[in-house]
Amino acid sequence: MSTEVKVPTLGESITEATLGQWLKKPGEAVAADEPIASLETDKVAVEVPAPAAGVMGALMVNEGDTVNVGAVIAMIEAGSGAPAAAPVAAPAPAAAPAPVAPVVEASPSASADLTLSPAVRRLVLELGIDPSKVKGSGKDGRLTKEDVLAAAKGGAPATATVTASVAPAPAASGERREERVKMTRLRQTIAKRLKDAQDTAALLTTFNDCDMSAVMEARNRYKDSFEKKHGVKLGFMSFFAKAACLALKDFPAVNAQIQGDEIVYFDYVDLSVAVSAPNGLVVPVVRNVDQMGFADIEKAIGDLGKRAKDGSLTMEDMKGGTFTISNGGIFGGLMSTPIINPPQSAVLGLHRIEDRPVVRDGQIVIRPMMYLALSYDHRLIDGREAVTALKTIKEAIEDPTRLLIDL
Repeated sequence: MSTEVKVPTLGESITEATLGQWLKKPGEAVAADEPIASLETDKVAVEVPAPAAGVMGALMVNEGDTVNVGAVIAMIEAGSGAPAAAPVAAPAPAAAPAPVAPVVEASPSASADLTLSPAVRRLVLELGIDPSKVKGSGKDGRLTKEDVLAAAKGGAPATATVTASVAPAPAASGERREERVKMTRLRQTIAKRLKDAQDTAALLTTFNDCDMSAVMEARNRYKDSFEKKHGVKLGFMSFFAKAACLALKDFPAVNAQIQGDEIVYFDYVDLSVAVSAPNGLVVPVVRNVDQMGFADIEKAIGDLGKRAKDGSLTMEDMKGGTFTISNGGIFGGLMSTPIINPPQSAVLGLHRIEDRPVVRDGQIVIRPMMYLALSYDHRLIDGREAVTALKTIKEAIEDPTRLLIDL
């Protein structure tokens, strides 16, 4: 008896995806609901669970193929099958004029129970780590990128199998090479959405600079007691999230959207947080952030960031959002003009903190300064509103007491 494996429903308005990777090979044992393939959608990587237990049968599509929702992509046959092959040590290469570099092929597991997310599997392959010898810290004991990186740094035993493929020889000195790599579906979508934003919205950016002294002092003073009480570190993002909510309350157009010939105003803030994932930038959402305290905001953002890195974000995590914060400062960016995340109308860009000379009370002093950028859709938001909203954020960061008294 055979069971069809179909592409599951991927979310509202998403009708197709790219088959990113097969997690099971024909002939291997499959447990019910065990991930057997990963799909790359416009927003996230989605795992396809096995509809029944049995043996992995024929694969109907190849990695990299585009598949539609509901399409049959594989078959599962009745039976017990064989467990996934455990990695074995590569045999010593025979004597030759030049050594041949083996291609590392990490098995999914030493048993059929261990599966890896696409991001983790890619890292395992790159580092040549045996995943069966690494203890997972993720949900249900699954491996995360941090687990693999820690194993690599700690000298975890890495094994490899030699396949028929051979790594390309190093380029000769002075030789020019080109490489063509097909864009992932996520990267294609990022490119399209950013270009659409430029083509549709009347984009403009206003800048300001912010003295981070008060926030840094408060963070240093309370970070230990904050972490002890709440179990999470006190970062800068919660301050900016609260400051943004304060500004959006005073200037609702910055938190609004144009939908057709109507303007939609929201009495809540669903904050999109731009984070870097293995396949590109993703923007998961912290919902009702205006109702949350500092600890809840830090926990929510930390959780989304971690799941973005290990590829476990869901479609629901990406849905919605009324305003975005993008922190290019973590990569060392000094200043930028961020692009809005449609259909949103504004995005706040944060940058690196840098000691700079500023004038205070007629004296030149050194202060930790950060450039702030607010890009906005001029069709909806006037310059006065944008400039004043950014000034409100700046003032709240420079004097955090404003966050407590709603000023």
